[in-house]
Amino acid sequence: MKVIVTGGMGYIGSHTVVELVQAGYEAVIFDDLSNSNAEMIHKISQVANQKVVFEEVDLSNSNACDLVFSNHQDAEAVIHFAAFKSVPESVNKPNEYYRNNIGALLNVTNSMDKYAIPYLVFSSSCTVYGDTKELPVKESTPMLSPNSPYGHTKQLGECILKNLSSLKASKLKSIALRYFNPIGAHPSGIIGELPIGVPGNLMPFITQTAAGVREQLSVYGDDYDTIDGTAVRDYIHVSDLAVAHVKALDYMRSEKSKERFEVFNVGTGNGSSVMEVIQSFERTSGLKLNYKIASRREGDIAAIYANGRHTMEILDWQAKYNLDDMTRSAWEWEKKLRKLN
Repeated sequence: MKVIVTGGMGYIGSHTVVELVQAGYEAVIFDDLSNSNAEMIHKISQVANQKVVFEEVDLSNSNACDLVFSNHQDAEAVIHFAAFKSVPESVNKPNEYYRNNIGALLNVTNSMDKYAIPYLVFSSSCTVYGDTKELPVKESTPMLSPNSPYGHTKQLGECILKNLSSLKASKLKSIALRYFNPIGAHPSGIIGELPIGVPGNLMPFITQTAAGVREQLSVYGDDYDTIDGTAVRDYIHVSDLAVAHVKALDYMRSEKSKERFEVFNVGTGNGSSVMEVIQSFERTSGLKLNYKIASRREGDIAAIYANGRHTMEILDWQAKYNLDDMTRSAWEWEKKLRKLN
């Protein structure tokens, strides 16, 4: 079965392509290389032990989107990662985030309808819950007003898919995976998180600081109502997250899946503070990290972590890696990338 993976050259997408291929699927990558580079296809194929097809395309361009889908009309599913994903950047560039994230999704679903591709796994996010005080969050936890345009695009994306999947005229069946904070790298050390420019996420900023690429890590806020004052998140190994996408696809194709649209949290269920991540990194790397306390960032919330029971029971999925595994693998990837001892 052929699966189109939009944004498949990126961090989560590349790991998911590997898991798809190893599970017996044929993966085709659509990506505009806005947050990756063309060399990634060789690394993905190397880890997957199989050549993977790559099509360079801007999916927010409707004509370009339709053309590339027309070349792969035999596909039966799409896993949709292609989106801008930085919370602070979305606050500064809201129009770009709405244009790209919502525009690309609508172009993708339009092409799926045109070429009768029935299954879609959507890359959603725990940001859809907003600054909730209901912890751990369940799939039934109400969505609050989003703290950022990025979070709003994920809320809107889910609403669009829920509506499209409910229409009699539509053949679409979709799952939104609300995932928490992916970190770490593939055990091979060949693929990992390598953002273009200054990292917006915690883990690559930690490893780049340790590698000497960045002078100092900023910890944004130490006055939250948390265990040590720093923000708490549910960190999940990227390979565990990648497996969840394969499980979601398997589930949609099975007779167990009755609903046309479903949502699942994908997290470990454990909240870790920024300082706890730093301490884990120092423990697994044997290094002392250069960091400073800075003021809070607009769009950030104090704490969020998952109740993942529904996902474990329905998708038969469970996280394998702990926080030390995650920080260790991230550092091994960074060392291999920078050719450090």
